[in-house]
Amino acid sequence: MPSFQPIEAPKCPRCGKSVYAAEERLAGGYVFHKNCFKCGMCNKSLDSTNCTEHERELYCKTCHGRKFGPKGYGFGTGAGTLSMDNGSQFLRENGDGPSVRNGARLEPRAIARAPEGEGCPRCGGYVYAAEQMLARGRSWHKECFKCGSCKKGLDSILCCEAPDKNIYCKGCYAKKFGPKGYGYGQGGGALQSDCYAHDDGAPQIRAAIEVDKIQARPGEGCPRCGGVVYAAEQKLSKGREWHKKCFNCKDCHKTLDSINASDGPDRDIYCRTCYGKKWGPHGYGFACGSGFLQTDGLTEDQISANRPFYNPDTTSIKAREGEGCPRCGGAVFAAEQQLSKGKVWHKKCYNCADCHRPLDSMLACDGPDGEIHCRACYGKLFGPKGFGYGHAPTLVSTSGESTIQFPDGRPLNGPKTSGGCPRCGFAVFAAEQMISKTRIWHKRCFYCSDCRKSLDSTNLNDGPDGDIYCRACYGRNFGPKGVGYGLGAGALTTF
Repeated sequence: MPSFQPIEAPKCPRCGKSVYAAEERLAGGYVFHKNCFKCGMCNKSLDSTNCTEHERELYCKTCHGRKFGPKGYGFGTGAGTLSMDNGSQFLRENGDGPSVRNGARLEPRAIARAPEGEGCPRCGGYVYAAEQMLARGRSWHKECFKCGSCKKGLDSILCCEAPDKNIYCKGCYAKKFGPKGYGYGQGGGALQSDCYAHDDGAPQIRAAIEVDKIQARPGEGCPRCGGVVYAAEQKLSKGREWHKKCFNCKDCHKTLDSINASDGPDRDIYCRTCYGKKWGPHGYGFACGSGFLQTDGLTEDQISANRPFYNPDTTSIKAREGEGCPRCGGAVFAAEQQLSKGKVWHKKCYNCADCHRPLDSMLACDGPDGEIHCRACYGKLFGPKGFGYGHAPTLVSTSGESTIQFPDGRPLNGPKTSGGCPRCGFAVFAAEQMISKTRIWHKRCFYCSDCRKSLDSTNLNDGPDGDIYCRACYGRNFGPKGVGYGLGAGALTTF
């Protein structure tokens, strides 16, 4: 029977010892001890988010950039942080040989040459995954990924692949391979005319183009200048062709397009504003609002005479008994009707019968008298009177006399029972009861014993003495005292 052969555990690249499952950390296809999973330069502890593996050695992202990243101008996160740091502060001097720490060589190494057509297109060396940049289907070193003309560092957004199998920034690409001459570029200051060594090599153009130089036959050319309209410059309006130069408003000469062009009755074109002034309706009630009423060409007297004003007589057409407006009796048509309790009203008549306030479906209250009222007038006329209704500032007394007969609102007679209100002792009926800790109170007696603040189920606190308190008074009487309690250093309760 063969002897038992244990499975050999993988070795840690840092210390060379076996790594077991309970302590393993993975990076770059290698297994490390948890204690060995740290940067080979700065000895910083690493995790899966900031770990970078290079040739069986671990680095943090900063040290990996110092050792293997590009150097010089154009790299880093800004002009003030361009990296020229190679990690020399972490090196250990050794006169016999190169500086080494934890088995990782920190000196720049020679780039191994790759087979023809497989390496970096600029230097020909092998490109590893941690430093590769992609362009034209090839892998480039990050330090080689720069413009072929101005040597500016590039990225995937700025890179332009040129026909000469090189990469350029957008500016150099446009200068070298873009169109030349006037009319190209990103603006007047960036017109690409680098191909002309002297000013006399640039094409000379005239400031104004004479579109009427070649006249068309009558009725066939541009309606404004009469010249022949070619396809490259034509604009269409109402079946007619215009020069792009002539396609502007006849009055204000504003340049037009298919969206804001308006064809006038005189067979010319206008912008919307000029069309409205010249051909649109005039007077009150037109245009975009009171500040833009189109009254051009009208005198003040004409404007006043044409001012619309109409006071409709709703009683001029009488309805049959019980079918018209309940207030005026006139016939109600669909365009002006308002509904209330199955009856149809004129919009003009749909107001409060007392204060004549205009109403709508949310404000109208149907009264027992068959009329409609606003809420305030309805409450005065048909609502309950005296104390105990509404809110204190709006209690209604229609007689003009004070209704205060019992200031404290408590009964003066009647039987007192042991199961009555704990505060006044009188019997509590279902319509006015408030419950607290299995005891029943009158609603008028349900207030704080100290500050007399009215209470409800949200701010009620039952005290040890059998009374009820608001939160503040309960804390003051029965809460903890001394330093460390209260709402803050300025509100510590010590009384």
